[in-house]
Amino acid sequence: MKNSILQFTWLDILDVLLVATLIYGLLKITSHTRAMQVLKGLGIIIVLAQFCELIGLSAVTWLLNYVINAGAVFLVILFQPELRRGLEKIGRGKIFDIAQLGGSENGDEVKLIEEIERAVLNMSIRKIGALMVFERKTGLRDVIESGTTLDAKISSELIENVFFPNSPMHDGAMILKNDKVVAAGCFLPLSDNKQISSELGTRHRAALGISEISDSIVLIVSEETGVISKAHEGTITRYIDRKALREILTDIFLGSKEKSVSIGTRIKRKVTRK
Repeated sequence: MKNSILQFTWLDILDVLLVATLIYGLLKITSHTRAMQVLKGLGIIIVLAQFCELIGLSAVTWLLNYVINAGAVFLVILFQPELRRGLEKIGRGKIFDIAQLGGSENGDEVKLIEEIERAVLNMSIRKIGALMVFERKTGLRDVIESGTTLDAKISSELIENVFFPNSPMHDGAMILKNDKVVAAGCFLPLSDNKQISSELGTRHRAALGISEISDSIVLIVSEETGVISKAHEGTITRYIDRKALREILTDIFLGSKEKSVSIGTRIKRKVTRK
């Protein structure tokens, strides 16, 4: 053991540092993007392949190694935009800048719900087209970078001004997370679903497109009819009224917190109400 430690040279230290740096750079490139989810899955397959090789499952090991090799080529093709942006950052020397990670401060969720509800209903009445994407667990950094970064506190005035006809960002999507309008004027991937009604326009196709590849919840206001719709998990729900809108927004801002509350606390609440 002591001999092994003594044989650990400065070249070995450099080797470890370079590998760690490369892994860190890869995580920086893919963090808050769809690629991160795929890399997690690929990592699980690699670990599983090593385990199967260790216990002697040769057939399963061969199959998993084939998937890994094919997956590497598949990743390069699928995530060309992320790779291009990553290489551009390397060229600019920005890969290893310290990232400002973490969520913004939690505001009054009820106030946020009221602000968004007011803006959506006003735009519906005035038939102002809108496309609002609420980011959840799946990062949307690639989408955010396609638009204009705002990082502004959510308010009904801001939302309505962004989508006001002929404003510079009214045609794109708005990305919201926590209590912030993260970006506006963003481009979304259009859905290839052939079953979409011909009544639905580009906004609805874009909303479905982003909901098919992420866990985002999307609100759409039609500029032709003023109808409010919701897209989630590749499906669209139309004719959202005030009550349904409030329920959707409550689920976005308070749903995760409510789910984290213990069963005992929920029972205590019910008893207290009675």
